[in-house]
Amino acid sequence: MTEAEAPPSHATRNGGLALAVICVAQLMVVLDATVVNVALPSIRKDLDFSLDNLTWVVTAYSLAFGGLLLFGGRTGDLFGRRRMFMIGISIFAAASLVGGFATGEAMLIIARAAQGAGGAIAAPTALALLATTFTEPAARARAFGVFAAMAASGGALGLLLGGVLTDYASWRWALFINAPIGAIVLILTPRVLNESQGSGTKLDLPGAITVTAGMSTLVYGLTKAADDGWGSTTTVVTLTIAAALLAAFVLIEHVSSHPLMPFRIFADRNRTGAYLIMLFLAGALFTTFYFLAQYQQNVHGWSPFKTGVGFLPMPATIMFMSIVVVRRLVPKIGIRPFLTIGPILAIAAMVSFSQLHASSSYWPFLGSILLLGVGMGCSFVPLTMTAVNGVAPHETGLASALLNTGQQVGGAIGLAVFGTVFAHAAADRAGELGRSAATATGQADVFVAGQQQAFTAAIVVTALALVASLTLIRVNKVAAPTPAPDAAPAHAD
Repeated sequence: MTEAEAPPSHATRNGGLALAVICVAQLMVVLDATVVNVALPSIRKDLDFSLDNLTWVVTAYSLAFGGLLLFGGRTGDLFGRRRMFMIGISIFAAASLVGGFATGEAMLIIARAAQGAGGAIAAPTALALLATTFTEPAARARAFGVFAAMAASGGALGLLLGGVLTDYASWRWALFINAPIGAIVLILTPRVLNESQGSGTKLDLPGAITVTAGMSTLVYGLTKAADDGWGSTTTVVTLTIAAALLAAFVLIEHVSSHPLMPFRIFADRNRTGAYLIMLFLAGALFTTFYFLAQYQQNVHGWSPFKTGVGFLPMPATIMFMSIVVVRRLVPKIGIRPFLTIGPILAIAAMVSFSQLHASSSYWPFLGSILLLGVGMGCSFVPLTMTAVNGVAPHETGLASALLNTGQQVGGAIGLAVFGTVFAHAAADRAGELGRSAATATGQADVFVAGQQQAFTAAIVVTALALVASLTLIRVNKVAAPTPAPDAAPAHAD
């Protein structure tokens, strides 16, 4: 039976449950990028990690996730989105369980890499399932609002959950918790989501290998740039290799009869603009989580739990804006106003963050994260809708994967660039302070000096998001899509 001949299924009648399954899966994947950050000191103590290897608990996840995203998204188009979604969740949940039982460095790092691989399959197929499941305009707007809220707020929620579990249970529960949630998702998925039959196209194996190796090497090189500096041998060599591999990928795609990434997907200026805006905003968002979590713990002495609670108003604001405000207004006033307002508010938030100092109270911090929360809440729904608008049903996985790739690579670039700015500014301040830089007050002063310069540089990146919005985004109201032949229309009741 061909895809067009597939009979309608009852699976998408319960739109609310279908939406919950997709969004819970997305939240798990995004959350795990940051959930272990606040637990790193506990992990180091329990597993006797070396300081150098400790960073791999985070990096292993990022490398596998960023490197396999395009491949993972394309497999959903080729072999069936629901099938690949379930495979991704299975790998993710199983790896989480293994990681929770880790008895040494290697076991945990390998488990985190496997988590990233599962997430790279699950995340783009989740968005593709959303795009092909919800086709009625009102239900589609609501579904994209909830999904975007999960994607944008997952990092902050990861800090909160990691802090709560580390302080009151064990860092292991930050991983264990994914296993039962993943099992529930796997049980419900066949009941609420339809399967696609796949495009029947062969997998572009040379393209898959080169882009996976290239993206993984790029993320690794950017990570080393943040740690060792842009001029280090490791950074230069890895980034050079990444450039060569990605150039080879482009050449392979141009001559392939069944390319992994058909470049016509970039012909739509609005879609390309959405990818660029996501790239720039992700750089600012990841930087915010990275520096401000350390700011509250190192400068103000907050516990991991208190740090997570302190960030809570930001994801709450993102969710409110995405689900309550933006998803209701997008069908009426379109996406362009939000993709203008969002970057402007993000710029204002970076300016506000750059003014925080060692004696700042919580209130300026709160005002700044609320400002960023509103900005991100305005941006993520229209970005998600624009990325898959007008895409052929058999390429929704690829379009979704490119948006996820923009977020992941943007975050890696942001941390590398702003980490370098931070390091230079902190070193300059330490030189000015001399011996007093070793005192507790001096260390706080040094950190704040670096952070202020990092956020000042982040103003430029958020300004680039605004430029991309003003110059590339031309579509206003997203047209109601034609239902994909592999999914019956769903109503989010």
